[in-house]
Order: sequence, then structure tokens, then C-alpha cells
Amino acid sequence: MNLFQTVYNGSNVALNAAEGLLKQAIKEKGKDHNVAFPDTAYSLPIIYAATGLKMATLADLEGAIGVVKSLIVEEPRLEPALNAGLATAVSAEIIEAIKYALNDAPYEAPCVGHISDATIRALGVPLVTGDIPGVAVVLGKCPDSETAGKVIKDYQSKGLLTFLVGEVIDQAIEANVKMGLELRVIPLGYDVTSVIHVVSVAIRASLIFGGVEPGNLEEHLAYTKKRVPAFVNAFGPLSELVVSAGAGAIALGFPVITDQIVTEVPTLLLTQKDFDKIPATSLEARNIKIKVTEIDIPVGFAAAFEGERVRKDNLYAEFGGSKTECWELVRSKELSEIEDHKINVIGPNIDDFEGEPKRIPLAIIVEVAGKNMQLDFEPVLERRIHYFMNYTEGVMHVGQRDTTWIRISKDTYASGFRLEHIGEVLYAKMMDEFSSVVDKCQVTIITDAAKIAEMKKTDAEAIYMARDERLASLTDESVDTFYSCLLCQSFAPAHVCIVTPERLGLCGAVSWLDAKATKELDPAGPCQPIAKEGVEDEVKGIWSAVNEHVDEKSQGAVSRVTLYSLLEDPMTSCGCFECIAGIMPEANGVVIVNREFPSTTPVGMTFGELASMTGGGVQTPGFMGHGRYFISSKKFISAEGGPGRIVWMPKELKDHVKDRLDQTAKEMYGIDNFTDMICDETIATDSEEVLNFLTQKGHPALTMEALM
Repeated sequence: MNLFQTVYNGSNVALNAAEGLLKQAIKEKGKDHNVAFPDTAYSLPIIYAATGLKMATLADLEGAIGVVKSLIVEEPRLEPALNAGLATAVSAEIIEAIKYALNDAPYEAPCVGHISDATIRALGVPLVTGDIPGVAVVLGKCPDSETAGKVIKDYQSKGLLTFLVGEVIDQAIEANVKMGLELRVIPLGYDVTSVIHVVSVAIRASLIFGGVEPGNLEEHLAYTKKRVPAFVNAFGPLSELVVSAGAGAIALGFPVITDQIVTEVPTLLLTQKDFDKIPATSLEARNIKIKVTEIDIPVGFAAAFEGERVRKDNLYAEFGGSKTECWELVRSKELSEIEDHKINVIGPNIDDFEGEPKRIPLAIIVEVAGKNMQLDFEPVLERRIHYFMNYTEGVMHVGQRDTTWIRISKDTYASGFRLEHIGEVLYAKMMDEFSSVVDKCQVTIITDAAKIAEMKKTDAEAIYMARDERLASLTDESVDTFYSCLLCQSFAPAHVCIVTPERLGLCGAVSWLDAKATKELDPAGPCQPIAKEGVEDEVKGIWSAVNEHVDEKSQGAVSRVTLYSLLEDPMTSCGCFECIAGIMPEANGVVIVNREFPSTTPVGMTFGELASMTGGGVQTPGFMGHGRYFISSKKFISAEGGPGRIVWMPKELKDHVKDRLDQTAKEMYGIDNFTDMICDETIATDSEEVLNFLTQKGHPALTMEALM
């Protein structure tokens, strides 16, 4: 049987399964029974992207069956075969949606099934920065567990986001692969149809970041092909359904690499029987370039380990976390003062302490020197310690400065990891990522409690204080240059982020100092200076130079932005913003919701529904994506009255910003404990009840000039 006929047979198998399951579901639940994946603003994303229609009931799925049938046209040509593959994808989405319609929790550990919008948005930053260089889908069954583990760990070590479907999940467990979203190895499900949940991730990237209109299937396919660096490994005997699903992957632009003998399609469908070469073949087929930093440590090192948590039952050593003193510092020196690659441990090493787990005081001092190094770059480099430490397998790092908390697992200790290896990690990454400003680097690690206390008082605290004073003096008025950040254009081509001292990037990861340092590190890179010239309106934050830059860098998609207004030409968003603000007219204020909050806000929409109006580089007056830190800025919607307009936010977010926001409100409005006036979900989410609470508290928004 030829390849085309196999694809069509598989598509018909999927269609028949979807039709049969739908009839069964309607018989059991009725046509009006609700259908939608949880925690997404897009209902059934593939069908929504293809047709522009949001499925709401089982009856709606009957229409989707018609879409499937229209895509299956059995001709011995590549284009109709790929369309049949898309038909299989739609059938799979119908089947998976019915699972959720019939069962509130159709997936059990270790499988996760559907991936939420919030998770996709959180993945946006590492995808655009290259910390996640690509997406691997491993489907089927390898010859044995050892082979499966080797392939998956190879992808993990390179930082890829890896999804598992089928028996390979059990093989990964047997091979002791560390799995979970935080480790970027995600078991979706055992049924072939569960692969649709990674297709959904790709399609929602197009909706969320690309701003592609629902119903424009051709543009969605062009987006996934160009901007979602994914590929599929199909292992073991290939059923007709798997082959057809592979055709759907190819239609999305994702090459399929298999260990089976197939009729190859150059660059799209390839056979590679040598499992040692599978990862390299896959990366080459998708043109994914991996940058590897060789570090002499006895455990793995990759961005995939960033989210790993060291739990109590696997804890060998702990530093800080209110148990002991723990702080870290990056400081610049003259070239003559540094011995390059010197790593010095002062005090006992981790195996010399008593107790179980061992609780140890720690100070980490990274000293750097370079002809282009500047004092302003010290905190930028220092914040990277958090990521570099977390990239180390079995090491957990939380906090910064003198609030640092570090854990080392028993497994990592047993592998031979000691304190000097922390120095090796920090040296290698500082030299690698900051090579244009760092010519020499040395690392000192101290466990001597007396010396740690002495140096904190004489060295660290003075430097921290000087930096705080410097940052406090950095206002939008005090500088003559803003910066753009174009990192997210790889996903959101129309979006241009403008970063100022008082407005960090909306992803929360890029401050004005970060942007300045990035420009020095990579002069032609994603952060470019904008002279603060041609002021048109200082209250709204409009400069002609900014508008000209945005117009140029967005290729004409956006021509005007205001930096301080929510209602007039608000800054665009890519989709990976931490929070979104939207007006609540009846309260004469704004609600703010962070992406982690899953429920409905007082404006009647969830974060995902609000975010669907603003992502992808579009401007929607009255709604704006932004970072958490911006909430307490005096420039936050200052054109409309500032942070005093905030009337509601989730309690977790409110607690997170409380100290800084209370200080800002005290300085701007003379109000003490302003956050106590802000409603949250523990008080009310109904708009009328929110308004009653605000009235009782005498919230300042109620007496401000009308927003609308």
C-alpha cells in the first residue's frame, strides 16, 4: 500500500472514531452538553483556528465532523494528503474534547493531557530567548527503555521541550528520566490522539503571540512552520493512524523522523534507524542550532533543569531559606586584581558538615573584570546567578542578594557534586554569556560563618545599598535614552516593547539596565537605544522618536504608542506578559489579573479571555499587558491617575506587590496601606459586591475623574 493511501486510511479511522464517540456522548449527555478544554480562552483551539468558530456544545461538534470530511479528498498528491493529516488532527481534537466533556479529569499522573493557556504564555520567554531551542514530540515505542531514556535525556540536556505520547512514557519512567513540566519532559497520554495537545500548543502560539485571526488556517500553518521549532519522532510500528497524524504534523511544518522504513519525503519525512543519530537528525531537519557550553561538573547542565525542585526527602544540603545566612554578590574589579578561572572555597566543603540534611551558611562572590565592564552591569550579571544555578541538575536556587535559598539533592551529591562545581558553573556561564564585557572571572565560595557575617557587613551590604540608591535615582525623567526590546518578535512580529527606567518589559524579565547591558553585549541584538526626543505629550508618554522607532521595528504594523496611558494607543503585547490590566467602568478603575489566576475576574473574563484581546502585537484601548513590577511604578497608567485606579487583583498578586505599592500610594496620594483598599477574590468577584467594598473603604478611584 502506498504512503498516500495509508494517510487516507488513517484519516478515515480517526473520523470514524470521532463520529462514534460523539454519537455515544450525545446519547449519554445530550446535544446541549458543554464541551471545551479547561483553562483556555479558545475552547477547542485547532477547530477555532481553522474555522473561527468556538465549540460550545456536543451539537457544535457535529458541524466539526463536517469539517473533517471536507478535508479528506483521496488523491495521490502531497497537498490533499497533508489536508487529510489536518483532518486527523481535527478528529483527534474532537475525541480528546469529548474525553473532557465526559470526565472532569480524564488524565491521571504521570500524563497531563491538555496544556493551559497560562503555561503556554509562561513558556513564551524561554522560547524567544532560546533557553528552549526547540520542541520534540516523541511518539510510540523505542526498542527498549534504555534507548528511550537516552534519546529523551539527550533532548533534555539540550534544553528542548519534549512531549511524550504512547508506550515511550512507561519506557521513560523505567529509564529514570526526570519528568514534569518544570523539567520540560511532559508525558501527554498513551492514546495517539493525545498528541493533539502539543498541536494545540503550537496553534495557540499562533493565536496568542502571532495575533493570527481565527479562521485563517493558511496563516496559522505558515506561522507554525516558520515560528514554532518543533519536530516529531515516531518510533515503533507505524499504524495508519500514526502515519496520518504524521501527515498533520508535516502540514504544520514539523518534520517527522522515524526508525521505520518509509517512503521518504526530503526534509519532511525521514528514516533514521540509528538511535544514537536520531537527535542530531531531528535537530538538523528542523534547523535547530544548539549552543553548548562545556562545564566540568559531574551532573547535567541545561535550561531544562531550571524548574526542578529539591524536596525534603531528597535533600542533602541546604543554604539560607531562613535556616542559615546565605548571600551572593557580583562585583567588578580591575583586570590586574583578578586571576582568571580561580575558584576558591573558604571553609569546609559540604561533605564536612554534620547533620542530615546539612544546613550550611554560604556566601558566593563572583568577581569580574573587563575593558567594557560597567558598574551598572553588576546587578544584571548577579541576577543571572539564579538561572545558572538552576540549570544545574539537582540544584535549586531561589531569591537573590541576601535572601538566597539554595538546595542540593542527595542524588547530585552522590554524583560527586561539591561547592567548587558551583564555581565552575558560574565561571563558565559568566564567560560565555557576557564575553563582550567580562575578560576575567574568579569565584569565591565561603562557608565559614564568621567570615560570611564579616564580609556581608563590610562588603555586600554597602554595595547593595549603593545599587538601591542608584536604581531609585533612575527615573524616566533622569535619562535621555529609552530602549526597545525585540526578543519576542520571533513569536510576535508586530510587537515592540519599550523599556524605560520606570517601565520594565512586560514579560517581567527585562529592566532598563538589562536592556542597556544587552545593547553592550550584542550591539546589533534585540535591545536598541531610542533617543528620548520629540516630546509630544509628557503626561501620556508620547515621543515622536519612540513612535518612529516602533513604526520601523514593527514593519508599519504599529505607528503610535503611549507609555503611560491605558486608554490611548497603549503599548502592544506579545503574549507572554505577566499581568493584564483592564478597565472596570462601574468602579471607575482597573482590575489587574496575573496569568496564574484561573478564575473569572469582576469584568466577567478570565486572564486568558482578557489576554486574547491584547496579545500578538495588537492595541486594544482599555486593556494592557504588563509586568508585575510595573504595578507599583508611579508611571503605571499615570495618564489616567496612576496606581490609585487599581480596584481589584488576585490576593496572591496583591500580597506580592503590597510593600512597594503601599509606598508608591503613600508618596502619590498620601494614603496609608492602600492595598487594603483593593478588592480581591477572597472578598468579592461580582462587580456589584466589589463596588460595595470599594465604597466602604473609600477607594480613591471612586472620586477620580470619570474614565469613560
